[in-house]
Amino acid sequence: MADPCSLTAVELAASVRAGTVTALQATEAALARMQALEPILHAFCTPTPELALATARGIDAAIAAGTPVGALAGVPIAIKDLICTKGIRTVSGSPAYIDFIPDEDDIVVERVKSAGAVILGKTNVPEFGYSGVGHNPVFETTCNPWNPERTSGGSSAGSGAAVAAGMCPLAFGSDGGGSVRIPAAHCGAFGMKPSMGRVPLYPGCRDERFPGMSGWESLEHIGPITRSVADAALMLSVIAGPDPRDRHSIPAGDIDWLECARPRTLTGLRVAYSADWGYAAVDPEVRRVVGHAVRVFESDLGCIVEEADPGFADPAEAFWALVAMETDLAGMRAMVETHGARMSPHLVAMVTRRWTAEEFNAAIIRRKQVTNALWRFMQRYDLLLTPTLAVPPFALGIQGPGEIDGRAVSDSAWLAFTTPLNMTGQPAASVPAGFTNNGLPVGLQIIGGHLDDAGVLRAAAAFEQARPWAGHVPPVVARLNQQTGTRP
Repeated sequence: MADPCSLTAVELAASVRAGTVTALQATEAALARMQALEPILHAFCTPTPELALATARGIDAAIAAGTPVGALAGVPIAIKDLICTKGIRTVSGSPAYIDFIPDEDDIVVERVKSAGAVILGKTNVPEFGYSGVGHNPVFETTCNPWNPERTSGGSSAGSGAAVAAGMCPLAFGSDGGGSVRIPAAHCGAFGMKPSMGRVPLYPGCRDERFPGMSGWESLEHIGPITRSVADAALMLSVIAGPDPRDRHSIPAGDIDWLECARPRTLTGLRVAYSADWGYAAVDPEVRRVVGHAVRVFESDLGCIVEEADPGFADPAEAFWALVAMETDLAGMRAMVETHGARMSPHLVAMVTRRWTAEEFNAAIIRRKQVTNALWRFMQRYDLLLTPTLAVPPFALGIQGPGEIDGRAVSDSAWLAFTTPLNMTGQPAASVPAGFTNNGLPVGLQIIGGHLDDAGVLRAAAAFEQARPWAGHVPPVVARLNQQTGTRP
């Protein structure tokens, strides 16, 4: 039997239903992988091995009894620690929530549990997700499987590392400014931010009882981080669809998620490529790797590719003002009074800053400008390609590099390609584009027009078929396989 950790979620779910692999075998393999690699990577902040084993035994018993099981039956999954889990500690990387145990599941957790997924635990995040990296004041810093001295990205830091390291084929990320796409790019995985409203959120971002967890309402999306496009489509088929608890959720039925993940021709599609939005500083290695990946759309996939920029100015200042506007500043300031000495300095500075109504109003206007620029631009193109991030994975312990390609920048400038799509709500995915000369992953971002999640998935699946990435294994995994004699 092949190592269950090497199987995709699609393969594993089919094998469990067919009886060639049991849910217990898959779960035990995942827990063994976690035990071996967690001391290096720190992907999980709250593992739940007993719950996982009990769930797996229940699934096997149901299959043995002939009881129907869900689409994810027996598939190990990781839940980001900003997503509420009933009865499981949800710390959100903050000393203020160190003992918080939710009394209800997030909608997406309800749905994957009903589909038979096996929850391995909660994955690490920066404090309340207000960062694109993986360190916080409470837990060990999450490290990158490709180089543990580098960041795995964030805020879905542990989810990206867990998937890349083969601990699980599926993981939840949440994306308010890139937090699904960032760790996917830095960890050599696939990550998709669906359109605003495709996947409902509650209580996360929607429940005013929880300062810190209730912000980012008009920016946040929940999406999958996986090793394949088909696995992401399978997960989306379970978690997408409206719910009355989320006033932004939209009707389902216009997308056959599994069909979208089947590779097909893209001949004749009009594709724009923006290497830097016209203003962003970009690392030369990222430009090189992404440039090669973009050419695949023309040479292999038959697209008509043009270099073009959407024409909006840098909206970074407006983006962070929107974040502050949607943060419960009163609740967070009260939290700072009690826990501020132990909280993340950048978060405390943002919360305690004196924001003005004029700044918030200007941010709303800028969002309209960016949205209008992009929808007009997308009238001429079926897809828009960019780098996912402006830099490869960088050192641990910082918010971001202060210099990119010789230019002095803010420590959030490396997120230039992800944040505008949270302002517009468009679907966007990061696919593995290749590697730098020193072996670090680089992501290519595929952006669709309004509600064109299907187009993004189809393009990602076509690129995956043309330039497969599943065979690339992080060094920590390769060493573990060699030590254990595991057959991939």
